Amino acid sequence: MAQRSLLSRALWFVAVGWWATPVVVNAAWFLSATVVGAPLGVKLVNLLPTVLTLREPASMTDPSSARGQRSLALRALYFVLVGWWLGWLWANAASFLAVTVIGLPLAIPMFDRLPYVTSLYRFDG
Repeated sequence: MAQRSLLSRALWFVAVGWWATPVVVNAAWFLSATVVGAPLGVKLVNLLPTVLTLREPASMTDPSSARGQRSLALRALYFVLVGWWLGWLWANAASFLAVTVIGLPLAIPMFDRLPYVTSLYRFDG
């Protein structure tokens, strides 16, 4: 996909990103709470930087990204005990920071770390 200009990304943020991001965050967590909706919830979490500023999502399909991951069982246990609520708090804090505009430089890296905070998923993005 082609790179978008800084101007188009800024206009998107002002017109749509600032209000749509908290909506998508909470929709993703609602979907993730259901077995059927969990795959869509995960996809929405991965699209948060795009919703916020039209930034291209990081590629998580690289086979080398699986190296160094914690076991799926450990990640699932972490998600059930800690990740679902900590990730929700983290994502909503990042959404709030993004809405303040002055907090946007902190919000973007927080969204980048959201997969790790939620499920210990590491990738080079």
